Amino acid sequence: MKTNSLDYIYQRESENLRFDEGWYRSIDKQSFTVESHYGYHLKGFLYEMYDTNKWVIITHGVTVNKNNSIKYVELFLKLGFNVLTYDHRRHGESGGNTTSYGFYEKYDLQTIIHYLKDLKGHIVLGIHGESMGAATLLQYAGFVEDSADFYISDCSFSTFEEQLVYRLKVEYNIPKWLILPVASIWLKLREGFWIKDISPLDAIPHIKNPILFIHSKPDLYIPYSHSMQLYDAKTQGRRELFLAENGGHAMSLNENKSEYYVAVSSFLDEIVKQTTMKQKTL
Repeated sequence: MKTNSLDYIYQRESENLRFDEGWYRSIDKQSFTVESHYGYHLKGFLYEMYDTNKWVIITHGVTVNKNNSIKYVELFLKLGFNVLTYDHRRHGESGGNTTSYGFYEKYDLQTIIHYLKDLKGHIVLGIHGESMGAATLLQYAGFVEDSADFYISDCSFSTFEEQLVYRLKVEYNIPKWLILPVASIWLKLREGFWIKDISPLDAIPHIKNPILFIHSKPDLYIPYSHSMQLYDAKTQGRRELFLAENGGHAMSLNENKSEYYVAVSSFLDEIVKQTTMKQKTL
């Protein structure tokens, strides 16, 4: 899928009033570059508005870039967290030639997390992801390391295979047996993994730290049943679910702003309380 430019996404988000442009232009941000485990560069911004150890990393969806994350920067800064955004491989200013829907991106996320922790020391860390970014953070937490204090998964697919089967049916009315076996072999030969290897659903049982699942009910690209599956699969630790009444895919914040803020704020208040209590007992 063709990716969009930074300028295009900024203009789209600004024209649709998805963030306060005057406010955004007034705040400071610091650019950074780190080297991926795979040798290309990952580029992003640090928004450090507060003298606090509370940080959120934002992971964007496929075809967009860190400018799509500005609305979430506004959200978390208003809730008292500093924020890091970055471009996934093959997106924005970052390097890399392919998109793997979380398979390799989860290790890039690990690199970003280690960079931030090395830079800032002991922090209360959350990760917010949208669509592919949500699938990436869940696979990171379940398959690599459950190192963040909380996760917010906005409109993730449950498994890449289930999402492909659904899109093949909706867009082309093609049964999976005509495409997926050959596609999976081709993917394995080209990229080193099978379609079934991309699975937030398989990652969920390994995640102990809290997760807030978000999805809009009218989402026709990735149905909200995917987040319901993920929510049901989390049997360890705290879980919460916010199903927005309005908006298509990845539009929950845009179309339900006040409800979104309330859901996230309530979730974070409890996280901060528990983290503070834990630190006092150490």
